[in-house]
Amino acid sequence: MKNSKVLPQFAIGEIEVSYKKKIETPFQKITSSKDADSCIREIFPVTQINYREHMYVLYLDNANKVLAYQLLSVGGITATLLDIRILIQGALLTNSVALILFHNHPSGKLKPSNADIELTKKVSSSLGLLDLKLLDHLIITETSYYSFADQGMI
Repeated sequence: MKNSKVLPQFAIGEIEVSYKKKIETPFQKITSSKDADSCIREIFPVTQINYREHMYVLYLDNANKVLAYQLLSVGGITATLLDIRILIQGALLTNSVALILFHNHPSGKLKPSNADIELTKKVSSSLGLLDLKLLDHLIITETSYYSFADQGMI
C-alpha cells in the first residue's frame, strides 16, 4: 500500500505475496513412496539424472494432493545444497501442510550419505516448528528410488 505522506528517505521495501493455484493438476493424491516416485519422474529432467544432483520439493495439501513443485538447487556430481528458508517460503506461499523432498544420485547408488541423513533430520525439525510435515525424502536414480519414510528414517 502506498502512503503518499512517506518521505523518500524513509521509504522501505514492501512485501506483496501472491500465489495462483491451478484448479486441475495431473497428479493425484500421494499415498505411498511409489506414488511420489511416479510424480517425481514426470518432473525430473531425464537428461540430468546421471549428470548433476538436483533437489526438488513437492508441496502437498491436507489431502496429500500436489499443490506445486519447486526446484530448490542444482549442484555438482556428488552434492547439492538446500537453503531451508527457500523451502519454507514455498510451503507458506502455497499454504502447504506437508512436503516431499527429493534429489537424485548421479552415481546410481541409492544409499543415503551422512549429509543426506542429517539434512533430512534438519528439514523435518525445521518444518515441525511451523506445523508442517516432511512426509518423505526420496533419493532417485535412473531406475529406482530410496524412501526415507519406507525405511523408518522419518
